[in-house]
Amino acid sequence: MKAREIMTRNVITVTEDTPIVDVANILAERRISAVPVNGSDGAIVGLVSDFDLLSREGGTARDVMTPGIISVSEDTDVEEVRFLLVERRLKRVPVLRGQQLVGIVSRGDIVRELTLHWICESCGEMTRAKSAPERCWKCSATDRFRHERQHPGM
Repeated sequence: MKAREIMTRNVITVTEDTPIVDVANILAERRISAVPVNGSDGAIVGLVSDFDLLSREGGTARDVMTPGIISVSEDTDVEEVRFLLVERRLKRVPVLRGQQLVGIVSRGDIVRELTLHWICESCGEMTRAKSAPERCWKCSATDRFRHERQHPGM
């Protein structure tokens, strides 16, 4: 499984010159804990988290952001993303296509993966969904699904 399959798309970003009051409003209104920061060329140059807002002083995103963030490509295996989140104690990892932000993978995205796997007992086909599908797309069996907790990245 790849990062592109579980990432959150349409990520809200701010620029380096965004006032921290605006950043705080975005985090509060959207109920998110961090936002990527775009540089003048559109590339991601940092991240402003709720912790950054509480622990650093400044007037703009540039002043309080964590620079030099760790990112992954959309083709990165989920297991590698999980490893980064755990070993580096990160809460989220931006997903890039070249220098362009295409998504973000959070701990929550990976945890949600644990609940999304349904196995067709007729043919063994795995389906990702919040609830059991009505019909298997491969063999057309109905009511023959079991929920299986699968380790992310497998």
